[in-house]
Amino acid sequence: MIKSPKLSAAVAMAIALLASSLAAHAQAPAPRVTVSKPLAERVTQWDEFSGRFEAVQRVEVRARVSGFIEKIHFRDGQIVKAGDLLFSIDKRPFQIAVESAKAAIARAKAQVSLQQNEVQRARPLAESRVLTERTLDQRSSNLAVAKADLAAAEASLRSAQLDLEWAEVRAPISGRISDRRVDVGALISGGGSSGQTTLLTTIVSIDPINFVFDASEADYLRYARLFNNGNRPTSRDTANPVRIRLADETTWSRTGRMDFVDNSLNPRSGTIRGRAIVKNPNGLLSPGLFGRLQLYGGEFDALLVPDRAIVSDQTRKIVFVVDDAGKVSAKVVRPGQIAKGLRVIQSGLDANDRVVIDGIANPAVRPGATVTTVEGEIKSAQSG
Repeated sequence: MIKSPKLSAAVAMAIALLASSLAAHAQAPAPRVTVSKPLAERVTQWDEFSGRFEAVQRVEVRARVSGFIEKIHFRDGQIVKAGDLLFSIDKRPFQIAVESAKAAIARAKAQVSLQQNEVQRARPLAESRVLTERTLDQRSSNLAVAKADLAAAEASLRSAQLDLEWAEVRAPISGRISDRRVDVGALISGGGSSGQTTLLTTIVSIDPINFVFDASEADYLRYARLFNNGNRPTSRDTANPVRIRLADETTWSRTGRMDFVDNSLNPRSGTIRGRAIVKNPNGLLSPGLFGRLQLYGGEFDALLVPDRAIVSDQTRKIVFVVDDAGKVSAKVVRPGQIAKGLRVIQSGLDANDRVVIDGIANPAVRPGATVTTVEGEIKSAQSG
C-alpha cells in the first residue's frame, strides 16, 4: 500500500500540535485561591419561625336589648374609639318603660307615706289600749311591705334606665371596625347568650398587635435546658426580644417582645404556641398577615465564613479546604444563621481549617487538585 505524502504530513502536524498542547497543559501553573481560617466569634442566636399577626383585642358587637335599628353612625371599616356611638335602637319602648317605672315609684311612695301615718296614729292608741297590739303589728307590717314595693319600683326604674342607655350601642374598644351586619329598620335580638343575639359588627384593636407562632418540641427543649443552665431567660417570665419581617421585606426592621408561651404542647403537631407583641403605630400590620419572626436564642461561640465560600453539592452544602501541601478537599457542613454579615457553620468545620474564600469559581479548583494559596482574612460586618 502506498501512503500519500499529503496525508503523512497532516498526521505528523496533528501529532505535533497534540504534543504541544499536552506539554503546555503539563506546564500550566496551579490555580490561585485565597484561603483563610474561619472567623471565631461569639454571636447572638436568632431562631426563625413562621406565624401570623393577631389582634390583641377582638370584640363581637351585639346589642343588650332587642328592637329596631333606627340609625347607624359609622362607616364600614373606619377607625373607632371606645365609647363611640355605633347603632341607635328605637328608644320609644324603653322611654315608656322608664316613665312607667317612675309612676310605680310615685305610687309606692304614696303607699309608704300612707302606711307611715297609719303606724304613727296607731302607736299611741295601742299604748292607751284603744287599739290592740295585733292591729299595730299589722300596720307596721303594711309599712314594711310598702317600703319593699318602693325599693322594687326603684330597681325597676334603674333597669328601665339601663335598657334605655343600652338602646345606644357604643364601641367597647378602640380599633378598626368591620362592616355592618344589619341595616336600618332591621329587628335585632339583644341580651341573653351570644348564640341568641344578633351580631351587629366586629372591632379589632390595631396598636399594638400580636404575632403568634408555633415552636417545635426540639426548640422548646433547647430553650428549657438553656433556662435551667442559666444561659437564657425563659420567655414565660421575661420579655425576650424578637425581630420580624413581612413577606415582601428582606430586613428584620420590626422589633417586639415575647409576652406569652402556652402551658402545654399540642400532642398532634408536637409544637407549642408562642406570642410576641409588636408596636403598630401606622396600622400597616393587620390581623391575619403572614410574617417571619426571629426569637432571641442566647449567645454561643461560632465559626463564620462568607456565604460565597459555601457550595451546593446536590442536597449537601460543602466548603473547600486546602492543606499545607496545597491540595484541595471538600468538607460537608451544616450552615446556620447569618451573623455579622457572615454565615454561621453549625457543624463540619474546624477552627484551623484553611477555607477557600476566593477563586472558588475556577473549574480547576476541585477536590484533589493542587492550588497556589494566598492568605486572606475573613472580616465581620459591624452589625448582623
